[in-house]
Amino acid sequence: MTTTAESVFDTDTASDRVGEHEYALTLSDRWKTFIGTVNGGYLLATCLQALRRELPQPDLLSASAHFLRPGTPGPARIVTDVARIGRRTGTAQATLLRDDREILRVLATFTDLAAADGPTMVSAEPPVLPSPEQCIDPTDGFPKDRPEISRRIEFRMAEVPGFWRGTPSGKTTMEFWMRFADGREADPIALAMLVDAAVPVVFELGIPGSATIELTAHIRQRPAPGWLACRVTTHYLIDGFHEEDFEIWDSTGALVAQSRQLAIVST
Repeated sequence: MTTTAESVFDTDTASDRVGEHEYALTLSDRWKTFIGTVNGGYLLATCLQALRRELPQPDLLSASAHFLRPGTPGPARIVTDVARIGRRTGTAQATLLRDDREILRVLATFTDLAAADGPTMVSAEPPVLPSPEQCIDPTDGFPKDRPEISRRIEFRMAEVPGFWRGTPSGKTTMEFWMRFADGREADPIALAMLVDAAVPVVFELGIPGSATIELTAHIRQRPAPGWLACRVTTHYLIDGFHEEDFEIWDSTGALVAQSRQLAIVST
């Protein structure tokens, strides 16, 4: 696929500078989830796009986001605060407000990933999957009123998960391919959104819903073009709270992003 000139992701995460360290935007309804709220990864990406304009380093390295209220479409503001700009990294904070209520608070560090150099050790392997062309699109059976985010992101799986068929398998690891549906290639900020774009793997335990409390994303490399191989795992569900670990590997087999989020299940 080739990158679309004006991607929906770029349009919907863009904001206008309206003051010193302040930006205005309209949160789009094109990233709504199964429960009708705006996807948390999309909200995070709006803040990161604003922070990229505040720092000289070009690439996101890490971001930690605390979700305070559900996001809804409509006018919003982002307020930023630069903590430090160093030689290799720059760090800043962003607050996303909707109707003057704080929705999300983000602390992020940027760097130049192309200039990164040093010892390297990768002990894990990328997911072993059939080619995307040999895999199944699990959204094929979605109703006409499918959630909007499922129109923005494509998935391919070796088999449809049990919960999608109404029979949760009990397995809490999933592997699959993912990419933007309009052809946009992923970059570091897009990766921070994509780690929150899949259906929570705890659905395979018969859990009907899950809401993110905190999400931390680490970007390891700029991804090569093409489909992204993903692995998502949950090991612990305790008193209604669970973690979710997410890995993204690019088309060359390089690990490009990792995340961990803490979420609370809904019943």
